[in-house]
Amino acid sequence: FCKSNKLHFTSQISLCLSKNITAESGQDVTLTCRAQNYNNQTLQWNRTDLEDEEYVLLYRQGIFNTDNQHPSFKNRVDLQDRQMKDGNVSLILYNVTAADNGTYECRVFINGTSDPISIITLSVDPPGE
Repeated sequence: FCKSNKLHFTSQISLCLSKNITAESGQDVTLTCRAQNYNNQTLQWNRTDLEDEEYVLLYRQGIFNTDNQHPSFKNRVDLQDRQMKDGNVSLILYNVTAADNGTYECRVFINGTSDPISIITLSVDPPGE
């Protein structure tokens, strides 16, 4: 797992990076994640306080799966690069609000493992602060 801002190997596909981001309410925020050797595996972004079966974004077999996407993220998230060139699996979260505060995890499912590649804690401030 990631701890503070240290980098260490979690699997054969990438490094684990943990960081904090602060945004102002109403902004669009990019949560960065890079999966080395990404080859169309299942990608999941989740927030740690959501129910186990709920997620922020799920991309599997070339399509976005919205079946169990948490309602607050429907039509508010996208991948920064839908072609995921160079393993860029970063998430854009549009029009953030205080309800988006939390810890987000980027996971790629490969060889039966899904260790987090990137863990980002997002803090959203009211506008003008």
